[in-house]
Amino acid sequence: MYAGLKYIPLIALGLAAIGWGLPAAHRLARPLDIAAALAVLAGVIMTVLGILLVIIPGFFG
Repeated sequence: MYAGLKYIPLIALGLAAIGWGLPAAHRLARPLDIAAALAVLAGVIMTVLGILLVIIPGFFG
C-alpha cells in the first residue's frame, strides 16, 4: 500500500529544481541561464514522474 511513498523525494527534488531555476533563469548571465532553464525542465519532468509513481507505483513495471 505504501510502495509509492519512496518516490516523494523525487517530487521534492523536482520542486526544488523548479524553485531555484525559475528565478535563476532570469537573474544569471547569458550562458548560465540556459543551465537554469534546463534545471527547470528537469524539475518539471522529475515532479511529474514522481507524482505518477506515487499514484501508480508499478507504472513502468
